Order: sequence, then structure tokens, then C-alpha cells
Amino acid sequence: MNRISNWAFVCLSASIVILGAFIYAGIAGFKDSDRIVTVKGLSSREVPADKVIWPLVFKGASNSLSELTAVNERNTKAIIDFLTAGGIDSNDITISPVKVNDALSELYQSDRVTFRYKSTSVITVATSKVDEVRKLLSRQSELVSKGIVLSGENYEYPLIFSFNGLNDIKPEMVAQATKNARATAEKFAQDSDSRLGKIRNASQGQFSIEDRDSNTPHIKIVRVVTTITYQLAD
Repeated sequence: MNRISNWAFVCLSASIVILGAFIYAGIAGFKDSDRIVTVKGLSSREVPADKVIWPLVFKGASNSLSELTAVNERNTKAIIDFLTAGGIDSNDITISPVKVNDALSELYQSDRVTFRYKSTSVITVATSKVDEVRKLLSRQSELVSKGIVLSGENYEYPLIFSFNGLNDIKPEMVAQATKNARATAEKFAQDSDSRLGKIRNASQGQFSIEDRDSNTPHIKIVRVVTTITYQLAD
């Protein structure tokens, strides 16, 4: 009986020792798993716009519909000639229906009406020939000399430069952002007398495309930020 009791005591003691070793290892592992660093990496580059939408808006006024129509047709032809001579393909030019308002049909209209009919015409250029459009923008005075005054840019008809080549530069930018994040993490590990381990998790932020500044909307800034968590080890 004494031998059985002694043997049971030995087994129990050994079990306690083994269990303690496992608990210690688990605690140590838990502590190591808590040693992490989360960093962000930025990639930014300047790119030229590869698409432009340019609405050319001009207005007309007359007391005669036939006269107003003739003037609009003449101005439309002059603008189309101006655009095609400047290198814009005719397929990239859209002529919208003319909007005509009859002042006498409007409610609360004053009796003093200078012109009964007023029109708004829009010719839209949508093209990848950004440089050609920019040159034409600087030559709009040629239309003024022909009696055509284009309306200034407004919220309804904005001049839009855009960049559509994001998929071509995404891989490089993500790689650069990841590299920058790792460099920051390595510096943190060095300063804390640690060693950089494996990536615990990572997330890629959304790409943003913005004008470089208000004066050069044809130049874009593309940015992306990645967030990466690394394991730290001694």
C-alpha cells in the first residue's frame, strides 16, 4: 500500500512539474505575442492627367427665333472648326441640344424685356489629348475675335482633368508604401533593442487622386497608405 502511495505521489509531482512547464511556456509565448509594432507607409507620386472634359458654353439673345438659330449655328461651326484645327478628333466632340428660354412666358417677368429669346449652347470635348486642349484653352481669344464669348467655368459645366491609369501604377505604389512601412518598423525595433519579426496583419488604404494645386488641375497627386503590424522579438 505504501509503495502504491509513493508511486502516486511521484506521478502527481511529475505531473505538476510538467504542467508548470507548459504554463510557463504559454505565458512566455503570450508575452511574446503581445510585443508588436504597428506602422504606416506612404507612397505618393505626381502624374499627368490622361483625360479631360471641356464644356464650351456660349449664350445668345435675340427677339427673333430665326435670327437666334442662325447665330447659334454660325457660332457652333466656328467652334467646331477651332477645335478640329487644334487637333481634337470630331468623335471626341459632342453638341448638346440648344436650350432656349422665352422671357415673355416666364412668370413675374418685367415688362421691360430687352431680348425675348435667350439661348444656351454647349459643345463638350471629352478626349485623352490633354496637351492639345490646354493649348486651345490659351487660344480662346481667337473665338472672341469672331464674336464668340465663352461662358466662364461654373458648377454646372466644369472643366475636368482626370487620371485613369491607376491600375498601371498600383503594384509599384503598394510595394513602395510597404517598403517605407518596414523601414519605419525596423528603426523602431532597433531603438527598442528588439528584432523585427513576421507581419501579423496588414491593410491597404484607399488610393486618393487630387489636383496638385488649384492652378494646375492637369497635374495629379496619387497617394496610398498601408498599415502593417509586425511581431517584435528579442
